[in-house]
Amino acid sequence: MTTSDIDESVRAELNRLRESIDNIDAAVVHMLAERFKCTQQVGHLKAQHQLPPADPAREGRQIARLRQLAESAKLDPAFAEKLLNFVVAEVIRHHERIAEESANGDTT
Repeated sequence: MTTSDIDESVRAELNRLRESIDNIDAAVVHMLAERFKCTQQVGHLKAQHQLPPADPAREGRQIARLRQLAESAKLDPAFAEKLLNFVVAEVIRHHERIAEESANGDTT
C-alpha cells in the first residue's frame, strides 16, 4: 500500500496527529533549552565556589523523582531514566567546561 492508497479520512487523521507530534517536539526542544539555561547558571555558580560539576546525590533524587513522574504519566520509567541520564551527562559536560574556563580566567 502506498500513501496515495490511503483513505482521505485516514490521511487527515494521520496529518492531524503528526502536527500534534511536531508541536510537542517543538515544545520539548524549547523546554530543554530553558532547562539548559538554568543549568548553565548552576554551572557558573558551582565554578565560582569551586563546587564539583557533578552532584551524584541530587542526580539520584532526580532519577527517583522522574521515574515516579513517568509511572504516573504512564511512561516507561526506564526510558525516562535513560533520557534524564543523557541530559545530566550533557549538563555535567557543560559544568566541567565552565569550571575549566573559570579556572583559566575566561568569564565569557
